[in-house]
Amino acid sequence: MINLSELENMREHKDVEGLINALKIADDDKIIESTLYFLGDVGDPQAVEYLLDFLNHEKWSIRKAAALSLGRIGDRRAVEPLINLLRDDYWHVREIAALSLGMIGDKRAVDPIIKALEDGCVNVKCEIVDALANLGDKKAVAPLTRIMKDEDYILRACTAISLGKLGDDQAVQSLVSALGDENFFVRVNAANALGLIGDESAVPYLEEALKLSQGESEGFEKALKDAITRIKSRSN
Repeated sequence: MINLSELENMREHKDVEGLINALKIADDDKIIESTLYFLGDVGDPQAVEYLLDFLNHEKWSIRKAAALSLGRIGDRRAVEPLINLLRDDYWHVREIAALSLGMIGDKRAVDPIIKALEDGCVNVKCEIVDALANLGDKKAVAPLTRIMKDEDYILRACTAISLGKLGDDQAVQSLVSALGDENFFVRVNAANALGLIGDESAVPYLEEALKLSQGESEGFEKALKDAITRIKSRSN
């Protein structure tokens, strides 16, 4: 029976065929899981069809391992199976499915991922908003601005970052409003996002927030100043 040390040696030598053969004969869940992760480390597309087989495994940790490695390899054959995994019973698996779809970057995933914003798990939603930023489709801006009103501050903070990465002017008003958010991380991320978008209309609001801060938070004030400088440097 194959052991972990042998698998690690295969990974080190990028022996994809050896890892695939190990996967075929392994009957221990821990060995299977490790092999799946190691195939992602190696990153060879030869492994894709074998990894896809494990997306339907009865154990969620094995489905998760296969999904992550598929994302790291980045092969578009995995897109539809990963989209299906957004409806998995376990949030850990749904989270990694979203992450992997963002890594692959295929636009077929945009609409299903937007639909998955209805997920009831905050961890999954944060990964979804990040994936939407990585996919870079502006149709995600409107649903993401609605998320900025969510009661969970972690989700609001994640979403502010994604809106900044998408760089669309439609998000400016929502991010300007978030400069007054009750949570520090949301305020800082909103300021950084406005700097990334670079819309001059945000400058008066950033300056007003800086004036009102009055030394309350060095971190927030730095983010505001950096955003103002970044936006003004673009217009010069």
